[in-house]
Amino acid sequence: MHGEYKIPGGKLVVVDLDVEGGVLRHARVAGDFFLEPDEALDAVDHALNGAPADTDATGLAARIDAALPEGTVMYGLTSEGIGIAVRRALARATDWTDYDWQLVHEGPQSPALHMALDEVLTSEVAAGRRPPTLRVWEWGAPSVIIGSFQSLRNEVDPEGAARHGIEIVRRISGGGAMFVEPGNTITYSLSVPEALVQGLSFQDSYAYLDDWVLGALGDMGIKAWYQPLNNIATEQGKIAGAAQKRVVGPGGGPGAVLHHVTMSYDIDADKMLDVLRIGREKLSDKGTKSAKKRVDPLRRQTGLAREAVIERMIDSFRGRYGLTDGKVTPEEQSRAEQLARTKFGSPEWTARVP
Repeated sequence: MHGEYKIPGGKLVVVDLDVEGGVLRHARVAGDFFLEPDEALDAVDHALNGAPADTDATGLAARIDAALPEGTVMYGLTSEGIGIAVRRALARATDWTDYDWQLVHEGPQSPALHMALDEVLTSEVAAGRRPPTLRVWEWGAPSVIIGSFQSLRNEVDPEGAARHGIEIVRRISGGGAMFVEPGNTITYSLSVPEALVQGLSFQDSYAYLDDWVLGALGDMGIKAWYQPLNNIATEQGKIAGAAQKRVVGPGGGPGAVLHHVTMSYDIDADKMLDVLRIGREKLSDKGTKSAKKRVDPLRRQTGLAREAVIERMIDSFRGRYGLTDGKVTPEEQSRAEQLARTKFGSPEWTARVP
């Protein structure tokens, strides 16, 4: 069995192993990390061999830590990362480069249609009728998108939304509210086979699926990092938030994961505060007293036009994993339009948590 895991902000860990009698055998760890002293690598392999095959990543990390020589130093490597690579090997997880990725980047769509397209395209990936897809959104109207489990009245000021012509929609994923305006936001979705994140915890899957965009931002001179559970941050503040939804495959079989991210290219903080109810508790949790200071837009940090930022992000993804231009099929579009009318555009769905 073979497993790979790119440690967020670190290096690639590769594990090859067998399972015999319910325990790990012939485990060998490799990668482009740095490890001192040399004998520490043998200690890692010995720690893995003999471990019960159902040991989770945390348990494997504990075995490794206990076996490491005193004074061991890891660069770009963690014991937990090795444990995750082992779990991915056992789960027969796939890698980004195992797929032919498709890009969907079409014209502006209504907020409700964007919600519907996420559901339809991810369902198509789960069914095996669509390749893994990177979809870059263009917004047709300003909107507040609330998480699947958020209270409508607690998150949005209806008078403020009406005053600014803000449409309110609810997405299928959890997480917090997003405030978007055309031209001021960069939003993308990844619809990926479940196999890509096999062996990863829910939290680890966020970091794993965000890693490529951290590289893209780095190429633009922005030192960004994943901030658990679902944010991308820099020293200047938060620049993006992510959310996920698992979609079950046909007949309850292997499914797909929707991972979508909204990045602040520019932001009208005063308008955002007039529309969103951002509580003191949430602000204190982020270590700041001002909602304006929570977000630092990409426009200021890069000095690039929004279209240039998007182009560089797409080029970075293509350079890493390959990417062919595609489009939403007529059937997918028809299904999404119906869902936008009957579900995402309906007051019943939007206010399902009043």
